[in-house]
Amino acid sequence: MPTLPPLPESFNARAEFPILDRWAFFNHAGVAPIAARAAAELERFAREARDDAYLTGKWYQRAEDTRKLAAQLINAETREIAFVKNTSEGLAFVANGLDWHPDEEIISTAVEYPSNVYPWMDLAARCGVKHIMVPERAGRIAMEDLFAAVTPRTKMVALSHVEYASGYVNDLAAIGRYCHDRGILLCVDAIQSCGALPVDVKAMNIDFLSADGHKWMLGPEGCGFFYCHNRHLQLLRPEVGWMNVINSSDYGHYDFTLRRDAKRFECGSYNIPGVLALGAALGLLLEVGIDLVQQRILALTDQLCAGLQDRGYQVFSSRRPGEASGIVTFTSPAHDPAQIVAQLEHQKIIIVLREGRLRASPHFYNTPEQIDQLLAALPGHNS
Repeated sequence: MPTLPPLPESFNARAEFPILDRWAFFNHAGVAPIAARAAAELERFAREARDDAYLTGKWYQRAEDTRKLAAQLINAETREIAFVKNTSEGLAFVANGLDWHPDEEIISTAVEYPSNVYPWMDLAARCGVKHIMVPERAGRIAMEDLFAAVTPRTKMVALSHVEYASGYVNDLAAIGRYCHDRGILLCVDAIQSCGALPVDVKAMNIDFLSADGHKWMLGPEGCGFFYCHNRHLQLLRPEVGWMNVINSSDYGHYDFTLRRDAKRFECGSYNIPGVLALGAALGLLLEVGIDLVQQRILALTDQLCAGLQDRGYQVFSSRRPGEASGIVTFTSPAHDPAQIVAQLEHQKIIIVLREGRLRASPHFYNTPEQIDQLLAALPGHNS
């Protein structure tokens, strides 16, 4: 079991995450607590809006700092980043913005979160596009199964980087290389990886990516970002409003020329408090370092998996190198999982139930002592 690498001496985890003193919280794959500095940005915005309206905050200038941080997080160019209200909105940009034809195909999996299923189902109903859903095998999405589903009609592969119900990490570098070599688009739901694992849109040959900030990025709900590779910016038809044209501040001069960067997808006023809070949370993650964040998450989940097996639980999530994430799903051969979740909550320990399995998802700031607390609170199994 790897040793948990220490946090930087300058980082005060309990000050940044007061939830440590209240809960053993292991649902970052659901809705995470926001970082203290993100909460401070929300409070700052509220004070500025209350006391001075829009006159002193320079909110839109500060929003550009968030855009830069989002680009840095995934190794994108700033001009390739648009703000969205959630992951679904970014995926809808792709589903509704590209030209689709009835003879084209989209390959996905049969275990995606609904936000990465329904847009493609809708396309199939509206345009006749064929939506192929590759099944998992024992909690893994075999690349050979994905590649075997490809035909000359395949236009796009749409995957989660990390599967929400198993924690399985799809090898986007290999999948992206395969798609790129064949002229197939790769669209990624990255809500379960951004903020927890390194994401490199260039190295992974990702064409489109969407992620909300309320999970591993430790921001508030209702604000995330969408990445569109430079070469596709002019291909997607955006939802049109007053802000995504080149002269949006010249209100009386109607020039319907769309912006040539990702701001073309931002049709109206921003969720300013969300954008500013997300920027603070991204700054925290980049300050700690995503590599260190990943190392700590994997060490904590390795500790959890070893303890679960010692207590007679069956770990469903793959723990192979490169396939393990911050999500651990497991089952009990003897106990009702819903009762386990309820009993743990009474003890101030939070895990959840997904697809009939227990799911725990610790973040980098959680502690080994909290993992031990969870393990000790789980009902045992008689030998």
